[in-house]
Amino acid sequence: MGTQLVMYEEEFTKINAVCDRLTKDANAKVVFLVDKNGQLISSAGQTQNIDTTSLASLTAGNVAAMGGLAKLIGENEFPNQFHEGAKDSLYMTIVGSRVVLVVIFDNRTSLGLVRLRIKKASDELGKIFESLVKKTDTPGLGSPFAEISDDDIDNLFSE
Repeated sequence: MGTQLVMYEEEFTKINAVCDRLTKDANAKVVFLVDKNGQLISSAGQTQNIDTTSLASLTAGNVAAMGGLAKLIGENEFPNQFHEGAKDSLYMTIVGSRVVLVVIFDNRTSLGLVRLRIKKASDELGKIFESLVKKTDTPGLGSPFAEISDDDIDNLFSE
């Protein structure tokens, strides 16, 4: 993944809104956004009975393992994964090579609807993460210290 990404409140709010909307639009039980290092970024839905720390870590491990399998057969990665259980199913997709969007759903919805809604949410999240990368890569842009000039610093320490 390379560089550590700094999360700003504006983007964090947008990310949470996308996850909330995806939960409703896909009729999902839970939506998680996890970085490839295993850190939970956002969650929406019925998360109260889920160990989110373990889910985030296992998601990252699963993506890493599947990436290894993909390379063995000549693929870059498997960007989408679907796991069907007796009661619940899980769909994961890699967004912008940085994060993993995880949707847990049951028989109240269909895989087709989940995939359709994930596509739109992934596009939105990709744009949000692009703006975060630009903020991180451009010194001072979006920084709380951007409006402070050298004169302001000199004045602060001159007394």
